[in-house]
Amino acid sequence: MATLPAWNILKGKTAAITGGTTGIGRSIALEFIRQGCNVAINHLGLPKDEHLRHSLLAEVESLHKDGFSAGQVLELAGDVTDPQTSKDLVQAAVNQWGRLNIFVANAGIFKQAEFLDLLKQSLDVNVQGAFYSCQAAARQVVEQGEGGSIIAISSVSALVGGGLQTHYTPTKAAVLSLMQSMAISLGKHRIRCNALLPGTINTQLADHDMKNPTKKAYLEGRIPLGRIGDPEDMAGPAVFLASEHMSRYVNGSGLLADGGMFSNLQ
Repeated sequence: MATLPAWNILKGKTAAITGGTTGIGRSIALEFIRQGCNVAINHLGLPKDEHLRHSLLAEVESLHKDGFSAGQVLELAGDVTDPQTSKDLVQAAVNQWGRLNIFVANAGIFKQAEFLDLLKQSLDVNVQGAFYSCQAAARQVVEQGEGGSIIAISSVSALVGGGLQTHYTPTKAAVLSLMQSMAISLGKHRIRCNALLPGTINTQLADHDMKNPTKKAYLEGRIPLGRIGDPEDMAGPAVFLASEHMSRYVNGSGLLADGGMFSNLQ
């Protein structure tokens, strides 16, 4: 796994991440911890996903054994479509470490579907879940009065359409728009709000395409770098957006991390 040098870029900071035991959220959580950040992680708490929770905690433990000045972790189960879930996550982080500096709204779902079979669940999780969680985080950071960073995981799909993504692309466009509007609303509180827009990433959400050699080759052919992204490829951009030293004047932006795919599709 490619990782950043352990420069303690986020040392002493506290973050909370939704959907943090799998895929992009997991990679971001682990990199934050490697960089000295304490991280509260939300997950659904499903019995079938228990192995993911245990393996994440084991990875965090191994970071400490390897001599890194790594941060700590706590995990909390809950569904982000329930506003109380994000309130509880933020409160757990504050109870444990005294404050919240960084928030990542990562939880999201995707399953290919025809427009006539529109999936309401995508709207509930990807839009309402992001809104509720960002609102809970913003309230805490505003109360602290120290500023901070809120990052939402959008997608290159916010910028392009897809015949089997009519239930998905509008949600990711909404997430990008939410960050732009939050940046305006919360700038006076020194809270930077930005979206990270991954391209095609090899996560559990892309299993259907990754298991089809023809589709995988097609997707790779659209990417100038010639490969599907790994979840770890999103960790560096997230650290950049989280760091007040590295991105202190970045606000209301959408950071594309897609291997050049969007430029190639234009």
